[in-house]
Amino acid sequence: SRSPGGKPIICMSSTSHHGTQSRIRPVLLAGEAATIARSEVHYVVTEYGVAQLRGKSAKERALALIGIAHPAFREELREAAARMKLL
Repeated sequence: SRSPGGKPIICMSSTSHHGTQSRIRPVLLAGEAATIARSEVHYVVTEYGVAQLRGKSAKERALALIGIAHPAFREELREAAARMKLL
């Protein structure tokens, strides 16, 4: 993001712990730290697609990230986003 024309891209698998946990979560766990500010991320890539986040509202960002989460966790993420009043 700091180089001319640079675009921050996060590439990751959609799950961890042998597919039992989603790596896309509504909030960080206690003690976790983010390595890049959410306002600076342009793209997040998983095996289910690409979420373009730059310039989107919180609702749009949530929906884009849910769309690239593992299908087994999408409904749970939608429910969490609704509880957080993002949807």
